[in-house]
Amino acid sequence: MGDKKIDSLKEKHMQFAKSTNNRVWDLLEKAGRSDADDQEMLLTAYASLYHWMNAGTAVNTQRGFWMLSRVYQVLNQGEAALEWAIKCQEITENNLAEMIDFDLAFAREALARAYAMLNNLEKANENYSLAADLGKKIEDPEDQQIFLKNFDSGDWYHFSPE
Repeated sequence: MGDKKIDSLKEKHMQFAKSTNNRVWDLLEKAGRSDADDQEMLLTAYASLYHWMNAGTAVNTQRGFWMLSRVYQVLNQGEAALEWAIKCQEITENNLAEMIDFDLAFAREALARAYAMLNNLEKANENYSLAADLGKKIEDPEDQQIFLKNFDSGDWYHFSPE
């Protein structure tokens, strides 16, 4: 009976992880977000990460770190964006066997964007180049399209790659 309860709890965490993750995406893509939307987006990103960490894998946690970095970028909080981008890269490097090419590219994209936001052009350029190269190597066409759509859009904070 104890194992069933644990499985049930893990399943609930998985359900909440998916629903909160989707809600963050809805808010990220919402035009004309209000301050209340921004607050919900941030809190929901943390909730999503919490549930992924209790139900998912290192890949889910990595993507949760990426999402928090993106949310902080959208909220113009560069130091926090960088903090979560670094965590994203660290978990990526420490769990390479679990990651797919898509995850490697997104981890570098988060670092590039956070460094660009903080006007650290050398590190922004280094990570931008790595992200671009990794993005070209994404084998699945749909995954590559998702990455490139993200990579080619959004705010790069007046950063121009060399």
